[in-house]
Amino acid sequence: MPADRLSATLAALADPTRRAILKKLSRGEKSVTQLAAPFQLTMPAISKHLKVLERAGLIVRGRDAQRRPCRLQAAPLRDVSDWVASYRQFWDSRLDRLEAYLQKAQASKGRSHGRKGK
Repeated sequence: MPADRLSATLAALADPTRRAILKKLSRGEKSVTQLAAPFQLTMPAISKHLKVLERAGLIVRGRDAQRRPCRLQAAPLRDVSDWVASYRQFWDSRLDRLEAYLQKAQASKGRSHGRKGK
């Protein structure tokens, strides 16, 4: 198990089934049966996915008689968003420089075509 929260969150998000479960939970609390319905997985397999999400702090499971409702905990997703945002700034600056270079190259190309025609 990863030692830090961000690593645990990213590891949990690495699986498409777990991401689909989180998407369902983003629309509200669901039972384990409701979460398992669209997947062709056994209940033990779904349970393992839920345990990974729970250990990462992405879901909370309650107890209501025989029902075990699950609820999304979005705080760890904010950590991922913050981490990605730092790289977004990096790529924005790179893309701005690329755009400036391309504009300069396009302008230079236009001037060179103008000379050939004379």
